[in-house]
Parts: sequence; C-alpha cells; structure tokens
Amino acid sequence: MRNKAISLLQELTEAHSVPGFEDEVRAIFINELEDCGELSSDGLGSVFCETGIDSPRVMVAGHMDEVGFMVQNITHDGFLQFVALGGWWEHSLLSQRVEVLTRDEKKILGVVASRPPHFLPQAQRSQIIPIDQMFIDVGASSREEAEKGFGIRIGDPIAPVSAFTEMAREDYYMAKAFDNRVGMAAVIQCGQILRGSSHPNRLVLAGTVMEEVGLRGAKTAATMARPDVAIILEGPPADDTPGFSRYDSQGALGRGVQVRAFDPTAIANPRLVRFAIDVAKEEGIRHQVTVRRTGGTDAGSIHLSGHGVPTIVLGVPARYIHSHNAIIDLEDYLSMVALTNALVRRLDHNTVTGLTTFI
Repeated sequence: MRNKAISLLQELTEAHSVPGFEDEVRAIFINELEDCGELSSDGLGSVFCETGIDSPRVMVAGHMDEVGFMVQNITHDGFLQFVALGGWWEHSLLSQRVEVLTRDEKKILGVVASRPPHFLPQAQRSQIIPIDQMFIDVGASSREEAEKGFGIRIGDPIAPVSAFTEMAREDYYMAKAFDNRVGMAAVIQCGQILRGSSHPNRLVLAGTVMEEVGLRGAKTAATMARPDVAIILEGPPADDTPGFSRYDSQGALGRGVQVRAFDPTAIANPRLVRFAIDVAKEEGIRHQVTVRRTGGTDAGSIHLSGHGVPTIVLGVPARYIHSHNAIIDLEDYLSMVALTNALVRRLDHNTVTGLTTFI
C-alpha cells in the first residue's frame, strides 16, 4: 500500500488540473477505478465509481482541481497576462514556473514575473505586487509567435510546475497540489482496498470539479450521488510552523489524520464526528481533531444537498498549500486511508440512520 500511495501521489500531484480543466486527474481516477465499480459522470465533469449493495449510500469524495490560472490576455510583445483560479497569496508567485496547457494539449513552460525591483521607486519595493501587474514569460517575442508558434490562446489553463520530491526526513514529501491530490489519492486507494470485499452500504467514490472556485462541482455531484452520509477527504493547511503555537496545533505533520468538526462553511454532524473518533481509537489510528476559524471544503455544499446529509471532513495536514511547494507526512496520509476504510466498513443501515434520527 505504501509504494502504491507514493506512486499515485506523484502521478496526481504532477498532473495539470486547474478548476474547470480537471481532465488529467479525471483520467487517472477512471484508469485506477475502472475495475472497482460502475463509472459515471455528471454534467460539470465530476466522476463517480459505485459498488456494493443498494443502501445506505456512502459518498467518499475529494476534489480534483488545484489552484491555478487562466490566460487573460497576450500582449503585443508576447507576454501573458492572467487571472487566478482559486486563492493565491501573491507573495508566493513571482519567479515561479508554470505551464500553459494549449488546446492541442501541448504544455508551454513559463515563469511568473513583474517589473524588476531595480526599476521601482524605493517605497514600492517592499509592497505586494497584485496579480494584475504580473505577467508570464513563455519566451515568445510577439503575440503572433505565442498564438501561432506556441498555440497559446486566451482562456487556456495554467498550472504550477513542481516535481514530487522525497525530502531528507523519512516520509516527508514536497509537491504542488497536495490540496487536494491527497484526497483524490485516498479516494482511489479506498476503492482499490475495498474492491471485492463486502461492506454494508453502497459506496460512491467521487472526484469533484471546481472546489477551489466556490465548491461548484460538489453541488451537482451531491445531486448525482444522492448520499445518505458523506466523507470528504482533503489536504488542509498545517499549523505547525513558526508563527503558530506548537502546543495548540490542530494540524501538525506526523500526528495523524485530521478530523474536522467545524469550519465556517460546515458544522460536521456531531454524531458522525464522535463515531469517527471512536473508530480511530478502536483501530489505533493516529488522529487529531480540529475546529477551524477559516477555510472551507466541499462539505459546505454537500451537507446542504437533498434533505440534508451528515458529513465529515478528514484531512492530511499540508504545509504551504496553495503554493508551488507543499509538504506532507506520508504517515498522515496512510492514517486517512485507514480511517476512511474503517468507517466505510462500519456505516451500515442502523448506524447511518442513527446519525439523523432526531424525533
């Protein structure tokens, strides 16, 4: 399982799949799960793999997209102006490599740049440069070369470039897009581990689109999946670096899967949270419980679908998400896979019904 996890995380993190253009990750999902159940998709491009008995319907979902960009304009002299797809902190962008995916599926390498500080007044050198004052240099000498020579068009998607890399510390890995390729890898491995085994439910594995631009895919995915309970798998920000209190950290690398009880977009079903914590303790799975003041996940849309869906978010803490270089501990990822599988094996009719029996 460990070797498969590493190879799958590498393939997923190095894929080019920004909001609205999730084709490469979707292809991995289909290839990895085509022998695990019935495949389908919705009108926005979210994908599903279903297996098991008719009910209850247990949805295990991760979002396929990563934060990225789109070509907004090509200047007369061949530089690309761009807009953000998802939340970026401008501090992390300058001098970083990116790839433009053209309509004929070529990937054109470029670098994010701006006017050099040497040409700025002293007072402006320490100020944050907004994205609309940045540009991407792909080496084109004119708009015509960018369009006809390289095949770049306005509206083309742009993704960060960063290799999946093993670090000096055992089980630490650095890559882009751990938000949320850790979730997608875990969804896939959950299906593969449970393939051919019995579980007391209808397992609906899902890869959603456009989470980073407002949980859009989750809305239609929940309509398609019709879950009775949902487990959202994520790559949330770690809080164990300088500037945080290590003692108060709820997202530290190496402390196991994160069980989220609250964020501003969703209050997790309290019974489901207690159930997940109890299962983790019984199974000896390292875990940490979190209540978040900021942020949100696909749970924000999914828990409001239909007549209301008991939902929980499990996460692998990742340092420096929404940048070119995030860091995870593989053991936290393996803990998330283990807890997800343990929950699926225990979510039978009576357990799921008990989550929403209020009268």
